Amino acid sequence: MIHPVLLCGGSGTRLWPLSRKSYPKQFARLMGDESLFQASARRLSGEGFAAPLIVTGDPFRFIVTEQLAQAALAPQGILIEPEGRNTAPAVLAAALWLAETDPAALMLVAPSDHVIPDADAFRATITAAAPRAQAGDLVTFGIVPNHPETGYGYLELAPGADASAGTPQSLADFIEKPDAARAKDMLAAGNFLWNAGIFLFTAKTVIEAYRKDAPEMLDAVGKALAGANRDLGFTRLEPDAWAKADDISIDYAIMEKADKLVVMPFAAGWSDLGGWDAVWLESGPDAQGNVCSDHAIAISCEDTLLRSETPGLELVGIGLKDIVAIAMNDAVLVAHKSEAQRVKEAVIALKARGASQAVQLPRDYRPWGWYESLVVGGRFQVKRIVVNPGAALSLQSHHHRSEHWIVVEGTARVTVNEDVQLLSENQSIYIPLGAVHRMENPGKLPMVLIEVQTGSYLGEDDIIRYEDVYARS
Repeated sequence: MIHPVLLCGGSGTRLWPLSRKSYPKQFARLMGDESLFQASARRLSGEGFAAPLIVTGDPFRFIVTEQLAQAALAPQGILIEPEGRNTAPAVLAAALWLAETDPAALMLVAPSDHVIPDADAFRATITAAAPRAQAGDLVTFGIVPNHPETGYGYLELAPGADASAGTPQSLADFIEKPDAARAKDMLAAGNFLWNAGIFLFTAKTVIEAYRKDAPEMLDAVGKALAGANRDLGFTRLEPDAWAKADDISIDYAIMEKADKLVVMPFAAGWSDLGGWDAVWLESGPDAQGNVCSDHAIAISCEDTLLRSETPGLELVGIGLKDIVAIAMNDAVLVAHKSEAQRVKEAVIALKARGASQAVQLPRDYRPWGWYESLVVGGRFQVKRIVVNPGAALSLQSHHHRSEHWIVVEGTARVTVNEDVQLLSENQSIYIPLGAVHRMENPGKLPMVLIEVQTGSYLGEDDIIRYEDVYARS
């Protein structure tokens, strides 16, 4: 049995404005009807696979559970990192968690934001690599390159190793991201693979590797797991011990120092969607080389990506070539495809200006559903709030604002101080400043409500919680 370990704590900025710190790319529907996270979990499910073990951050814990439920998948565990410390501590935490019940557990570590179109071929490749992992090797997966890519690290095969082999091969070295000339030379040489950041090994094997090459990290992460707080199905790692673990990748901490390391080649298609140019390529351009979303039109364009991420917002490109244009209701990106990797610079510039668009999506996802601001004024704000079936907001009050709620879809159970009542479509209620209140959705369909806030301060930190089913402070 293979235990998938999905890493989904990243805050990817290379696909801004769709991917932001508040809702990174692994949870977005970039390729089809499922998010990249859902596709990753489904790819590593079925016969021969245990339920996935998820390692993520606190802001994403309920997004993880909701998206897994939508995909009809249940996790065997969800580890919550107090803060992002790169992949080495995350993988070790997963290994120690699995080793508590089965030290020989075979774990497949994978990022949750990759695209692998041929899931059957990938599962077959994992199966082919499993005997070496069970025998005590650390297996890393290398992608057979089809172009001179400068955005990936590489794996150099040892002399005599075969990039087309169907079994793990000997590895000579890890290569940092090359420049264009070096990447072209490595592609021509035929003995270099892209480093996919995917690994297969037993829990006890990788724990021993940490014991040998990163004992301080083993001590810190071990204490973080031993002191973990378990609530609502989550395992919250103890923050003080976790903070003592080095912020380092597993490649640097373990893999580049390991003795029993092999690489499993994979040639059936893979992308980490590391930029909008990669999204364009993986989306299957038409005969003119264009990719358009449902609300986008290309007129006399070539090799162009046009995506409108907001229903009702039509994006039209005329006479464009090699252009990426991504439109959302609060931000628009226009870039030459060759400059797609510079999107991070835009995020840095926006942060410097204090623009919320750098990190925050217009739609804010919460355990109970989501909301978005429709209009913001000096002393008022209008929101659309969507509450999932059976979900409830916390019992709360505000110091600085009052609220009007108008139900536009479904039914709401509303508490205001001691009064509890049901509101149906087109009914409304007033929440005075300081009143203790809550809204719930008792129905089987999403409930949609328009909220009008008025007051001297409208920030999300003006919330006093008295009771919360999601254990938020």
